[in-house]
Order: sequence, then C-alpha cells, then structure tokens
Amino acid sequence: MPLQNRVTPFGDLIATEGRGLLMGNRGCLHDEGRRVVRYAQGRRWIACVTSFRGRRRTVMSPGSYTERFFLDEAVALAAGHRPCAECRHEDYRRFQAAWARAGMGAVSADDMDRRLHADRLTGPRARRTYGEEMHALPDGAYAEIDGGAWLVWGGAMHAWSPAGYTDRREIGGGAVAVITPRCLIDVLRTGYRPIVHPSVG
Repeated sequence: MPLQNRVTPFGDLIATEGRGLLMGNRGCLHDEGRRVVRYAQGRRWIACVTSFRGRRRTVMSPGSYTERFFLDEAVALAAGHRPCAECRHEDYRRFQAAWARAGMGAVSADDMDRRLHADRLTGPRARRTYGEEMHALPDGAYAEIDGGAWLVWGGAMHAWSPAGYTDRREIGGGAVAVITPRCLIDVLRTGYRPIVHPSVG
C-alpha cells in the first residue's frame, strides 16, 4: 500500500503509486507508524533530487524527516518549496539570481524562507492564494480552475494528476486563484525555468 507522501500542487499529501521527479522536505510529519500527523515543521521547505551521491534512506523512518515526492519542480514551487542548496546547487544558484532580479531583497536561504513562509500560508494548514488574470501568469505557475490544479506552460494550461498532465486547454481571459506563492510567481517572471514532467508536452 502506498504511503501518504505524494504532494499535490495545493501542498496536500496523498497516497498514490509513483514518486515523481523530485523529493521534498518540510520536517518530520509522520509518527512511528508512518502515519502523517502534522502539516509542516519549520519554514525550511526544500525540493531535492531523488538520488544524490549514493545516499540511501528508508522512507519515513521514525524520528527522521518525511520524504515527500513531487511530480515535478513546478508542483514543488506551487506547494511552496524552493531548490535545495546542496543536492541542487546549480538550480539553487539560478533561483537565488532570479530572486535578486525580482527585487525581493536579501537572497540568503533564511531570508528567502522567511518570505516564502509568509507567502504560502495564512495559518496552520491554510494556503494563501490570490487572484490574477490568467493570461498574465508566467510559465511554471499553477492556478486553480474548477477545483483542479492547472499548470501554465507553453501558452496553454495543463491539468495536474499524480501520474502526469492529463488535459490541455488554451489560456483564456478572466481572473483565477493563483496557487503558486506570490514571491515565486515573481521569480518565475524573471525567467527561472522549473523542471516539468515530460507529459506536459
């Protein structure tokens, strides 16, 4: 039976087969029975590669951080995570540079994490969203449409599913609820290109 460790663009944890392209960390969220008992622990939410320097872990070991898996980096950003400075060092440096270009101040990990934490939640387990015109969103952004999560990519909207992108529609007019935190939308607007699942195209 799959563990509850796959992340949706809304930041929720679901149990489903498959791992996705990236792994994440937002602290220890599970108990000794590998059951998820909290939403987050701390404000350092990162997105990592699934294989790094031969390191091996038992997923959701007691007392250790909870390994979380994302379909791709666009999902990780929507859920409020940034690139890991160790295992994704080059991506982290690209992200820092994009953050600086967006004019959001200091680019240390602590400073970025503080801003991210303010932009992704309004309270415990309560995601912060905001409205914006659909056509104004950059590639890599996620918006909520009819209760589902849709990725903006290549001039179209793509419907998220745990296994990949399943539907496509043209970008229309009108306001949508933006899922990706506002500061990360600004990072995407400066040209940061996230890793996306091949099913998008």
